[in-house]
Amino acid sequence: MAKKNNDVVALSGAFIITVGLLVGGGWFLSRAGGIDVSNLAKTEQSTAKDPRAKTSLSALGDTFSGYSTLRSEAFQSDLLERGVGLTYGDEFDQQARAGAIDRGEADLIVTSLDQFLTHRPEGKIVGLVDRTVGADAVVLSSQRFPQLQSLIDLEKFVAQRKVQGKTSKIVFAGDTPSEFLALVLDTSFSNFNLSDFEVVKVSDAVEAWKKQQTDADVLLSVLWEPFVTEAVNQGNTVVLSSADVPKVIVDVIVASDRSLASKPETVQQFVEAYYRRIDASMQDPGLLTRQIALDGDLDGAQAQSVAQGIQFFTSAEAQNWMESGQLEKRMKAISGILALAGRTQPLAGQGSELFTDEFVAPLAAQTEALLAAIAADNPELAKQLRSQGRPAVVKTISNAQIHQANPIGHLKVRGEVKFNTGSATLAAESQQALQQLATEIGEFSPNTVAVKIQGHTSRSGSAMLNQTLSQKRAAVVVDYLKGQQLPHNLAAEGLGFSNPLPAIDPASPLNQRTVIRLVRIGG
Repeated sequence: MAKKNNDVVALSGAFIITVGLLVGGGWFLSRAGGIDVSNLAKTEQSTAKDPRAKTSLSALGDTFSGYSTLRSEAFQSDLLERGVGLTYGDEFDQQARAGAIDRGEADLIVTSLDQFLTHRPEGKIVGLVDRTVGADAVVLSSQRFPQLQSLIDLEKFVAQRKVQGKTSKIVFAGDTPSEFLALVLDTSFSNFNLSDFEVVKVSDAVEAWKKQQTDADVLLSVLWEPFVTEAVNQGNTVVLSSADVPKVIVDVIVASDRSLASKPETVQQFVEAYYRRIDASMQDPGLLTRQIALDGDLDGAQAQSVAQGIQFFTSAEAQNWMESGQLEKRMKAISGILALAGRTQPLAGQGSELFTDEFVAPLAAQTEALLAAIAADNPELAKQLRSQGRPAVVKTISNAQIHQANPIGHLKVRGEVKFNTGSATLAAESQQALQQLATEIGEFSPNTVAVKIQGHTSRSGSAMLNQTLSQKRAAVVVDYLKGQQLPHNLAAEGLGFSNPLPAIDPASPLNQRTVIRLVRIGG
Protein backbone atom coordinates (compact mmCIF):
# COMPACT_ATOMS: atom_id res chain seq x y z
CA MET A 1 0.00 0.00 0.00
CA ALA A 2 2.84 2.39 0.82
CA LYS A 3 4.41 1.70 -2.54
CA LYS A 4 1.12 2.41 -4.33
CA ASN A 5 0.60 5.67 -2.49
CA ASN A 6 4.14 6.81 -3.26
CA ASP A 7 3.62 6.05 -6.93
CA VAL A 8 0.39 8.00 -6.99
CA VAL A 9 1.90 10.98 -5.18
CA ALA A 10 4.67 11.14 -7.74
CA LEU A 11 2.35 10.94 -10.69
CA SER A 12 1.67 14.26 -12.39
CA GLY A 13 -1.44 13.13 -14.23
CA ALA A 14 -2.62 11.08 -17.14
CA PHE A 15 -6.27 10.95 -16.45
CA ILE A 16 -9.26 12.91 -15.21
CA ILE A 17 -10.07 12.46 -11.54
CA THR A 18 -13.24 13.12 -9.68
CA VAL A 19 -11.49 13.73 -6.39
CA GLY A 20 -9.85 17.01 -7.38
CA LEU A 21 -7.86 19.49 -5.36
CA LEU A 22 -6.75 19.39 -1.75
CA VAL A 23 -8.91 22.42 -1.07
CA GLY A 24 -11.21 21.92 -4.04
CA GLY A 25 -14.94 21.62 -4.23
CA GLY A 26 -17.01 23.29 -6.93
CA TRP A 27 -18.57 26.66 -7.60
CA PHE A 28 -21.81 24.95 -6.64
CA LEU A 29 -20.34 24.16 -3.23
CA SER A 30 -19.43 27.69 -2.16
CA ARG A 31 -22.71 29.10 -3.39
CA ALA A 32 -24.70 26.15 -2.11
CA GLY A 33 -23.43 26.99 1.34
CA GLY A 34 -25.72 30.02 1.38
CA ILE A 35 -23.37 32.68 0.08
CA ASP A 36 -25.17 35.45 -1.77
CA VAL A 37 -22.54 36.64 -4.24
CA SER A 38 -24.44 39.86 -4.93
CA ASN A 39 -23.71 41.01 -1.39
CA LEU A 40 -20.08 39.92 -1.25
CA ALA A 41 -17.41 42.58 -1.21
CA LYS A 42 -14.49 41.93 -3.49
CA THR A 43 -11.94 39.99 -1.46
CA GLU A 44 -8.22 39.80 -2.04
CA GLN A 45 -5.32 37.91 -0.60
CA SER A 46 -1.70 38.27 -1.55
CA THR A 47 1.75 36.82 -0.99
CA ALA A 48 3.30 39.27 -3.45
CA LYS A 49 5.13 41.15 -0.67
CA ASP A 50 6.54 38.04 0.94
CA PRO A 51 10.37 38.29 0.98
CA ARG A 52 10.58 34.98 -0.85
CA ALA A 53 8.71 36.44 -3.85
CA LYS A 54 11.20 37.39 -6.56
CA THR A 55 8.36 38.02 -8.99
CA SER A 56 4.56 38.06 -8.76
CA LEU A 57 1.31 37.31 -10.53
CA SER A 58 -2.19 38.69 -10.04
CA ALA A 59 -5.25 36.50 -10.63
CA LEU A 60 -9.01 36.98 -10.59
CA GLY A 61 -11.75 34.43 -10.12
CA ASP A 62 -14.76 34.03 -7.87
CA THR A 63 -15.99 31.83 -5.03
CA PHE A 64 -16.20 28.74 -7.21
CA SER A 65 -14.39 26.21 -5.05
CA GLY A 66 -12.85 24.66 -8.14
CA TYR A 67 -10.72 27.81 -8.17
CA SER A 68 -9.89 27.60 -4.49
CA THR A 69 -6.39 26.26 -5.09
CA LEU A 70 -5.47 29.80 -6.09
CA ARG A 71 -6.59 30.97 -2.65
CA SER A 72 -5.10 28.09 -0.68
CA GLU A 73 -2.20 28.67 1.65
CA ALA A 74 -0.51 25.43 0.58
CA PHE A 75 -0.58 26.34 -3.12
CA GLN A 76 0.65 29.86 -2.51
CA SER A 77 3.43 28.42 -0.35
CA ASP A 78 4.40 26.12 -3.23
CA LEU A 79 4.58 29.16 -5.51
CA LEU A 80 6.70 31.06 -3.02
CA GLU A 81 9.16 28.17 -2.94
CA ARG A 82 9.50 28.84 -6.66
CA GLY A 83 10.00 32.56 -6.00
CA VAL A 84 6.50 33.57 -7.18
CA GLY A 85 4.07 35.63 -5.13
CA LEU A 86 0.36 35.53 -5.99
CA THR A 87 -2.36 38.12 -5.48
CA TYR A 88 -5.81 36.56 -5.85
CA GLY A 89 -9.09 38.48 -5.87
CA ASP A 90 -12.78 37.76 -6.48
CA GLU A 91 -14.54 39.47 -9.36
CA PHE A 92 -18.08 38.20 -9.82
CA ASP A 93 -18.83 40.29 -12.90
CA GLN A 94 -17.53 38.15 -15.76
CA GLN A 95 -17.21 41.06 -18.17
CA ALA A 96 -15.22 43.03 -15.61
CA ARG A 97 -13.04 39.98 -14.95
CA ALA A 98 -12.17 39.68 -18.63
CA GLY A 99 -11.69 43.44 -18.86
CA ALA A 100 -9.11 43.33 -16.06
CA ILE A 101 -6.82 41.37 -18.38
CA ASP A 102 -7.36 43.90 -21.17
CA ARG A 103 -6.54 46.80 -18.83
CA GLY A 104 -3.44 45.13 -17.43
CA GLU A 105 -5.01 44.76 -13.96
CA ALA A 106 -4.68 40.96 -13.90
CA ASP A 107 -2.09 38.53 -15.21
CA LEU A 108 -4.48 35.58 -14.98
CA ILE A 109 -8.17 34.85 -14.76
CA VAL A 110 -10.09 31.62 -14.20
CA THR A 111 -13.44 31.42 -15.95
CA SER A 112 -15.72 29.11 -17.91
CA LEU A 113 -15.08 28.51 -21.59
CA ASP A 114 -18.39 30.06 -22.64
CA GLN A 115 -17.54 33.26 -20.74
CA PHE A 116 -14.08 33.31 -22.30
CA LEU A 117 -15.61 33.08 -25.77
CA THR A 118 -18.24 35.67 -24.94
CA HIS A 119 -15.86 38.37 -23.70
CA ARG A 120 -12.66 37.40 -25.60
CA PRO A 121 -10.06 38.89 -23.22
CA GLU A 122 -6.63 39.73 -24.62
CA GLY A 123 -5.02 36.51 -23.49
CA LYS A 124 -4.71 32.79 -24.11
CA ILE A 125 -5.88 29.66 -22.33
CA VAL A 126 -2.86 28.07 -20.66
CA GLY A 127 -4.62 25.39 -18.61
CA LEU A 128 -7.90 23.54 -18.11
CA VAL A 129 -9.45 23.35 -14.65
CA ASP A 130 -12.50 21.08 -14.77
CA ARG A 131 -15.71 20.14 -16.51
CA THR A 132 -19.03 19.40 -14.85
CA VAL A 133 -20.64 16.00 -15.33
CA GLY A 134 -23.85 16.21 -13.35
CA ALA A 135 -23.29 18.92 -10.76
CA ASP A 136 -25.87 21.17 -12.39
CA ALA A 137 -29.18 20.35 -14.01
CA VAL A 138 -32.43 21.67 -15.44
CA VAL A 139 -35.18 20.61 -13.03
CA LEU A 140 -38.90 20.51 -13.86
CA SER A 141 -41.39 21.45 -11.11
CA SER A 142 -42.92 17.97 -11.10
CA GLN A 143 -43.65 18.11 -7.38
CA ARG A 144 -46.22 20.85 -8.00
CA PHE A 145 -47.16 19.73 -11.53
CA PRO A 146 -46.84 15.91 -11.73
CA GLN A 147 -47.60 15.94 -15.46
CA LEU A 148 -44.23 17.58 -16.13
CA GLN A 149 -41.87 14.71 -16.89
CA SER A 150 -40.23 15.85 -20.16
CA LEU A 151 -39.85 18.80 -22.51
CA ILE A 152 -42.72 17.31 -24.50
CA ASP A 153 -44.99 17.64 -21.46
CA LEU A 154 -43.62 21.09 -20.70
CA GLU A 155 -44.34 22.39 -24.20
CA LYS A 156 -47.98 21.32 -23.98
CA PHE A 157 -48.40 22.70 -20.47
CA VAL A 158 -46.91 26.09 -21.36
CA ALA A 159 -49.30 26.34 -24.33
CA GLN A 160 -52.27 25.55 -22.06
CA ARG A 161 -51.20 28.16 -19.52
CA LYS A 162 -50.81 30.76 -22.26
CA VAL A 163 -54.43 30.20 -23.35
CA GLN A 164 -55.46 30.61 -19.71
CA GLY A 165 -53.51 33.86 -19.45
CA LYS A 166 -51.02 32.41 -16.98
CA THR A 167 -47.32 33.24 -16.87
CA SER A 168 -44.72 30.48 -17.11
CA LYS A 169 -41.32 31.13 -15.51
CA ILE A 170 -37.84 29.68 -15.57
CA VAL A 171 -35.34 30.65 -12.85
CA PHE A 172 -31.55 30.39 -12.74
CA ALA A 173 -28.49 32.24 -11.48
CA GLY A 174 -27.50 34.77 -14.13
CA ASP A 175 -24.02 35.02 -15.66
CA THR A 176 -23.17 31.49 -14.47
CA PRO A 177 -23.01 28.01 -16.01
CA SER A 178 -26.70 27.70 -15.09
CA GLU A 179 -27.57 30.37 -17.63
CA PHE A 180 -25.41 28.68 -20.24
CA LEU A 181 -27.13 25.33 -19.60
CA ALA A 182 -30.46 27.09 -20.21
CA LEU A 183 -29.04 28.29 -23.56
CA VAL A 184 -28.01 24.72 -24.40
CA LEU A 185 -31.60 23.64 -23.78
CA ASP A 186 -32.95 26.48 -25.92
CA THR A 187 -30.65 25.90 -28.89
CA SER A 188 -30.72 22.08 -28.85
CA PHE A 189 -34.39 21.16 -28.53
CA SER A 190 -37.19 21.99 -30.96
CA ASN A 191 -39.87 21.81 -28.27
CA PHE A 192 -38.27 24.27 -25.85
CA ASN A 193 -38.08 28.01 -26.45
CA LEU A 194 -36.68 30.29 -23.79
CA SER A 195 -38.79 33.09 -25.25
CA ASP A 196 -41.94 31.26 -24.07
CA PHE A 197 -40.93 31.91 -20.46
CA GLU A 198 -40.49 34.83 -18.17
CA VAL A 199 -36.82 34.51 -17.32
CA VAL A 200 -36.07 35.13 -13.66
CA LYS A 201 -32.35 35.65 -13.03
CA VAL A 202 -31.17 35.41 -9.44
CA SER A 203 -27.75 35.66 -7.86
CA ASP A 204 -27.40 32.15 -6.57
CA ALA A 205 -28.62 28.54 -6.71
CA VAL A 206 -29.91 28.94 -3.15
CA GLU A 207 -32.28 31.63 -4.32
CA ALA A 208 -33.23 29.72 -7.48
CA TRP A 209 -34.23 26.66 -5.45
CA LYS A 210 -36.23 28.78 -3.00
CA LYS A 211 -37.97 30.50 -5.89
CA GLN A 212 -38.94 27.19 -7.45
CA GLN A 213 -40.47 26.03 -4.18
CA THR A 214 -42.41 29.21 -3.45
CA ASP A 215 -43.45 30.66 -6.82
CA ALA A 216 -46.29 28.66 -8.39
CA ASP A 217 -45.50 30.09 -11.83
CA VAL A 218 -41.96 28.61 -11.90
CA LEU A 219 -42.17 25.52 -14.11
CA LEU A 220 -38.45 24.78 -14.16
CA SER A 221 -35.13 25.96 -12.80
CA VAL A 222 -31.43 25.35 -13.32
CA LEU A 223 -29.77 24.27 -10.07
CA TRP A 224 -26.40 23.18 -8.66
CA GLU A 225 -25.69 20.37 -6.29
CA PRO A 226 -26.65 19.64 -3.61
CA PHE A 227 -29.95 21.29 -4.56
CA VAL A 228 -30.37 19.07 -7.63
CA THR A 229 -30.45 16.00 -5.41
CA GLU A 230 -32.69 17.73 -2.91
CA ALA A 231 -35.12 18.75 -5.65
CA VAL A 232 -35.25 15.20 -7.05
CA ASN A 233 -35.80 13.75 -3.58
CA GLN A 234 -38.81 16.04 -3.23
CA GLY A 235 -40.38 14.68 -6.42
CA ASN A 236 -39.05 16.97 -9.14
CA THR A 237 -37.62 15.72 -12.46
CA VAL A 238 -34.22 16.36 -14.02
CA VAL A 239 -34.86 16.93 -17.71
CA LEU A 240 -31.27 17.80 -18.68
CA SER A 241 -28.10 17.47 -16.62
CA SER A 242 -24.51 18.40 -17.30
CA ALA A 243 -24.00 14.61 -17.17
CA ASP A 244 -26.02 14.49 -20.41
CA VAL A 245 -23.83 17.15 -22.05
CA PRO A 246 -20.55 16.52 -20.23
CA LYS A 247 -18.29 18.73 -22.34
CA VAL A 248 -20.21 22.00 -22.56
CA ILE A 249 -19.28 23.47 -19.16
CA VAL A 250 -15.50 23.69 -19.00
CA ASP A 251 -13.42 25.94 -16.72
CA VAL A 252 -10.11 27.33 -17.95
CA ILE A 253 -7.05 29.30 -16.86
CA VAL A 254 -6.35 32.35 -19.04
CA ALA A 255 -3.06 34.27 -19.04
CA SER A 256 -2.89 37.80 -20.42
CA ASP A 257 -0.90 38.50 -23.57
CA ARG A 258 1.19 40.95 -21.51
CA SER A 259 2.25 38.32 -18.98
CA LEU A 260 2.92 35.75 -21.69
CA ALA A 261 5.24 38.23 -23.39
CA SER A 262 6.92 39.75 -20.32
CA LYS A 263 7.19 36.85 -17.84
CA PRO A 264 6.59 33.47 -19.48
CA GLU A 265 8.84 31.74 -16.92
CA THR A 266 6.59 32.96 -14.11
CA VAL A 267 3.48 31.68 -15.91
CA GLN A 268 5.27 28.35 -16.35
CA GLN A 269 5.94 28.16 -12.62
CA PHE A 270 2.28 28.90 -11.89
CA VAL A 271 0.96 26.23 -14.27
CA GLU A 272 3.41 23.63 -12.99
CA ALA A 273 2.63 24.32 -9.33
CA TYR A 274 -1.09 24.27 -10.06
CA TYR A 275 -1.09 20.85 -11.72
CA ARG A 276 1.31 19.41 -9.16
CA ARG A 277 -1.28 20.22 -6.50
CA ILE A 278 -4.08 18.56 -8.45
CA ASP A 279 -2.12 15.42 -9.25
CA ALA A 280 -0.98 15.00 -5.65
CA SER A 281 -4.58 14.78 -4.41
CA MET A 282 -4.93 11.38 -6.09
CA GLN A 283 -3.43 9.65 -3.07
CA ASP A 284 -6.64 10.10 -1.06
CA PRO A 285 -9.87 9.44 -3.01
CA GLY A 286 -12.01 10.73 -0.12
CA LEU A 287 -10.14 14.00 0.19
CA LEU A 288 -12.41 16.10 -1.99
CA THR A 289 -15.61 14.75 -0.48
CA ARG A 290 -14.41 15.59 3.04
CA GLN A 291 -13.31 19.03 1.91
CA ILE A 292 -16.66 19.68 0.26
CA ALA A 293 -18.45 18.70 3.43
CA LEU A 294 -16.26 21.02 5.50
CA ASP A 295 -16.33 24.02 3.16
CA GLY A 296 -20.04 23.84 2.42
CA ASP A 297 -21.27 22.68 5.83
CA LEU A 298 -22.77 19.67 4.07
CA ASP A 299 -23.44 16.17 5.30
CA GLY A 300 -21.64 13.22 3.71
CA ALA A 301 -24.37 12.41 1.18
CA GLN A 302 -24.61 16.01 -0.01
CA ALA A 303 -20.85 16.29 -0.35
CA GLN A 304 -20.73 13.03 -2.27
CA SER A 305 -23.36 14.25 -4.75
CA VAL A 306 -21.21 17.32 -5.38
CA ALA A 307 -17.99 15.32 -5.78
CA GLN A 308 -19.58 12.98 -8.30
CA GLY A 309 -20.66 15.90 -10.47
CA ILE A 310 -17.28 17.41 -11.37
CA GLN A 311 -14.10 16.13 -13.00
CA PHE A 312 -10.76 17.94 -12.74
CA PHE A 313 -8.20 17.95 -15.52
CA THR A 314 -4.72 16.69 -14.81
CA SER A 315 -1.84 18.15 -16.79
CA ALA A 316 -1.79 15.20 -19.18
CA GLU A 317 -5.53 15.36 -19.84
CA ALA A 318 -5.35 19.13 -20.40
CA GLN A 319 -2.44 18.71 -22.80
CA ASN A 320 -4.27 15.94 -24.63
CA TRP A 321 -7.32 18.16 -25.13
CA MET A 322 -5.12 20.91 -26.54
CA GLU A 323 -2.95 18.72 -28.74
CA SER A 324 -5.65 16.38 -30.08
CA GLY A 325 -8.03 19.12 -31.19
CA GLN A 326 -10.61 18.38 -28.48
CA LEU A 327 -10.33 21.87 -26.98
CA GLU A 328 -10.69 23.47 -30.40
CA LYS A 329 -13.73 21.30 -31.08
CA ARG A 330 -15.22 22.36 -27.74
CA MET A 331 -14.63 26.01 -28.59
CA LYS A 332 -16.42 25.70 -31.90
CA ALA A 333 -19.36 23.85 -30.37
CA ILE A 334 -19.75 26.29 -27.48
CA SER A 335 -19.28 29.27 -29.78
CA GLY A 336 -22.02 27.81 -31.97
CA ILE A 337 -24.42 27.64 -29.03
CA LEU A 338 -23.63 31.24 -28.08
CA ALA A 339 -24.10 32.39 -31.69
CA LEU A 340 -27.46 30.62 -32.01
CA ALA A 341 -28.53 32.31 -28.78
CA GLY A 342 -27.47 35.70 -30.15
CA ARG A 343 -24.71 36.18 -27.57
CA THR A 344 -21.63 36.29 -29.83
CA GLN A 345 -20.49 35.93 -33.40
CA PRO A 346 -19.43 32.41 -34.43
CA LEU A 347 -15.79 31.59 -33.79
CA ALA A 348 -13.76 32.74 -36.77
CA GLY A 349 -10.77 30.71 -37.95
CA GLN A 350 -9.51 27.56 -36.31
CA GLY A 351 -9.46 28.81 -32.72
CA SER A 352 -5.97 27.47 -32.05
CA GLU A 353 -4.70 31.03 -31.57
CA LEU A 354 -6.78 31.26 -28.39
CA PHE A 355 -4.78 28.69 -26.41
CA THR A 356 -1.29 27.32 -26.00
CA ASP A 357 -0.06 24.01 -24.59
CA GLU A 358 3.55 25.13 -24.17
CA PHE A 359 3.18 25.37 -20.38
CA VAL A 360 1.29 22.10 -19.89
CA ALA A 361 3.21 19.93 -22.36
CA PRO A 362 6.39 19.53 -20.26
CA LEU A 363 4.32 18.27 -17.32
CA ALA A 364 2.45 15.81 -19.52
CA ALA A 365 5.77 14.44 -20.80
CA GLN A 366 6.97 13.96 -17.22
CA THR A 367 3.72 12.16 -16.42
CA GLU A 368 4.19 9.71 -19.27
CA ALA A 369 7.74 9.02 -18.13
CA LEU A 370 6.50 8.37 -14.59
CA LEU A 371 3.80 6.05 -15.87
CA ALA A 372 6.41 4.12 -17.84
CA ALA A 373 8.52 3.79 -14.69
CA ILE A 374 5.51 2.63 -12.67
CA ALA A 375 4.58 0.12 -15.38
CA ALA A 376 8.00 -1.49 -15.15
CA ASP A 377 7.46 -2.22 -11.46
CA ASN A 378 3.66 -2.41 -11.21
CA PRO A 379 1.96 -2.83 -14.61
CA GLU A 380 -1.51 -3.26 -13.11
CA LEU A 381 -1.28 0.08 -11.30
CA ALA A 382 -0.05 1.84 -14.44
CA LYS A 383 -2.89 0.31 -16.44
CA GLN A 384 -5.39 1.46 -13.81
CA LEU A 385 -4.03 5.00 -13.81
CA ARG A 386 -3.98 5.24 -17.60
CA SER A 387 -7.56 3.99 -17.85
CA GLN A 388 -9.11 6.55 -15.49
CA GLY A 389 -9.27 9.28 -18.10
CA ARG A 390 -10.97 7.13 -20.69
CA PRO A 391 -14.72 7.32 -21.31
CA ALA A 392 -16.88 4.56 -19.91
CA VAL A 393 -17.79 1.77 -22.31
CA VAL A 394 -21.28 2.36 -23.68
CA LYS A 395 -23.67 -0.44 -22.75
CA THR A 396 -25.74 -1.76 -25.64
CA ILE A 397 -29.47 -1.89 -24.93
CA SER A 398 -32.35 -3.31 -26.94
CA ASN A 399 -34.75 -1.40 -29.15
CA ALA A 400 -37.52 -2.33 -26.73
CA GLN A 401 -35.62 -0.67 -23.88
CA ILE A 402 -35.16 2.49 -25.95
CA HIS A 403 -38.87 2.59 -26.81
CA GLN A 404 -39.78 2.19 -23.14
CA ALA A 405 -37.31 4.80 -21.85
CA ASN A 406 -38.53 8.12 -20.49
CA PRO A 407 -38.36 10.91 -23.11
CA ILE A 408 -36.25 14.03 -22.69
CA GLY A 409 -37.29 16.06 -25.73
CA HIS A 410 -36.99 16.49 -29.49
CA LEU A 411 -33.61 17.45 -30.87
CA LYS A 412 -33.58 20.28 -33.37
CA VAL A 413 -32.95 19.17 -36.95
CA ARG A 414 -31.08 21.95 -38.72
CA GLY A 415 -32.21 21.59 -42.27
CA GLU A 416 -34.63 18.94 -43.48
CA VAL A 417 -34.40 15.17 -43.83
CA LYS A 418 -36.16 14.43 -47.13
CA PHE A 419 -37.00 11.23 -48.96
CA ASN A 420 -37.93 10.60 -52.56
CA THR A 421 -41.69 10.57 -53.07
CA GLY A 422 -43.32 7.39 -51.81
CA SER A 423 -39.99 5.71 -51.01
CA ALA A 424 -37.46 5.26 -48.23
CA THR A 425 -34.59 6.54 -50.37
CA LEU A 426 -32.94 9.65 -48.96
CA ALA A 427 -33.03 12.71 -51.17
CA ALA A 428 -29.59 14.05 -52.06
CA GLU A 429 -30.13 17.31 -50.16
CA SER A 430 -30.64 15.39 -46.89
CA GLN A 431 -26.96 14.55 -46.41
CA GLN A 432 -25.92 17.91 -44.95
CA ALA A 433 -28.83 17.88 -42.49
CA LEU A 434 -27.95 14.34 -41.37
CA GLN A 435 -24.27 15.19 -40.93
CA GLN A 436 -25.24 18.17 -38.80
CA LEU A 437 -27.64 15.94 -36.87
CA ALA A 438 -24.83 13.48 -36.12
CA THR A 439 -22.77 16.37 -34.75
CA GLU A 440 -25.67 17.51 -32.56
CA ILE A 441 -26.25 14.01 -31.18
CA GLY A 442 -22.52 13.71 -30.49
CA GLU A 443 -22.80 16.48 -27.89
CA PHE A 444 -24.85 14.17 -25.67
CA SER A 445 -23.47 11.40 -23.48
CA PRO A 446 -24.22 7.92 -24.89
CA ASN A 447 -24.16 6.64 -21.31
CA THR A 448 -27.24 8.63 -20.27
CA VAL A 449 -29.02 9.41 -23.55
CA ALA A 450 -30.33 7.15 -26.32
CA VAL A 451 -31.92 8.25 -29.59
CA LYS A 452 -35.27 7.28 -31.06
CA ILE A 453 -35.72 8.17 -34.74
CA GLN A 454 -39.43 8.65 -35.43
CA GLY A 455 -40.78 8.63 -38.97
CA HIS A 456 -44.04 10.40 -39.84
CA THR A 457 -46.07 10.58 -43.05
CA SER A 458 -49.04 12.62 -44.20
CA ARG A 459 -52.50 11.02 -44.31
CA SER A 460 -52.96 9.35 -47.70
CA GLY A 461 -53.49 5.72 -48.62
CA SER A 462 -53.75 2.96 -46.04
CA ALA A 463 -52.55 3.31 -42.47
CA MET A 464 -50.57 0.06 -42.73
CA LEU A 465 -48.65 1.13 -45.83
CA ASN A 466 -47.82 4.51 -44.29
CA GLN A 467 -46.70 2.93 -41.05
CA THR A 468 -44.43 0.57 -42.98
CA LEU A 469 -43.01 3.42 -45.06
CA SER A 470 -42.35 5.58 -42.00
CA GLN A 471 -40.62 2.65 -40.27
CA LYS A 472 -38.34 2.10 -43.27
CA ARG A 473 -37.50 5.79 -43.46
CA ALA A 474 -36.65 5.93 -39.76
CA ALA A 475 -34.46 2.84 -40.17
CA VAL A 476 -32.59 4.50 -43.06
CA VAL A 477 -31.80 7.47 -40.81
CA VAL A 478 -30.62 5.13 -38.03
CA ASP A 479 -28.31 3.34 -40.47
CA TYR A 480 -26.90 6.65 -41.70
CA LEU A 481 -26.18 7.84 -38.16
CA LYS A 482 -24.54 4.54 -37.25
CA GLY A 483 -22.33 5.05 -40.28
CA GLN A 484 -21.14 8.31 -38.69
CA GLN A 485 -19.60 6.24 -35.88
CA LEU A 486 -21.92 7.54 -33.18
CA PRO A 487 -21.55 5.41 -30.03
CA HIS A 488 -25.16 6.00 -28.97
CA ASN A 489 -27.93 3.44 -28.83
CA LEU A 490 -30.38 4.22 -31.66
CA ALA A 491 -33.78 2.79 -32.56
CA ALA A 492 -36.25 3.41 -35.39
CA GLU A 493 -39.97 3.93 -34.85
CA GLY A 494 -42.51 4.34 -37.64
CA LEU A 495 -45.65 6.26 -36.69
CA GLY A 496 -47.26 6.63 -40.11
CA PHE A 497 -49.87 9.38 -40.09
CA SER A 498 -51.04 8.67 -36.53
CA ASN A 499 -49.51 11.89 -35.12
CA PRO A 500 -50.18 14.86 -37.42
CA LEU A 501 -48.85 18.27 -36.47
CA PRO A 502 -51.21 20.45 -34.41
CA ALA A 503 -53.43 22.78 -36.46
CA ILE A 504 -52.13 21.26 -39.71
CA ASP A 505 -54.28 19.38 -42.23
CA PRO A 506 -53.39 15.68 -41.74
CA ALA A 507 -53.05 15.35 -45.51
CA SER A 508 -50.52 18.19 -45.72
CA PRO A 509 -46.98 17.24 -46.83
CA LEU A 510 -45.76 19.16 -43.75
CA ASN A 511 -46.59 16.05 -41.73
CA GLN A 512 -43.91 14.08 -43.59
CA ARG A 513 -41.09 14.58 -41.13
CA THR A 514 -38.36 12.88 -39.14
CA VAL A 515 -38.39 13.54 -35.39
CA ILE A 516 -35.30 12.92 -33.25
CA ARG A 517 -36.46 12.06 -29.74
CA LEU A 518 -33.81 11.80 -27.03
CA VAL A 519 -34.64 9.42 -24.20
CA ARG A 520 -33.01 8.85 -20.84
CA ILE A 521 -31.30 5.53 -20.26
CA GLY A 522 -29.27 6.23 -17.15
CA GLY A 523 -28.28 8.72 -14.48
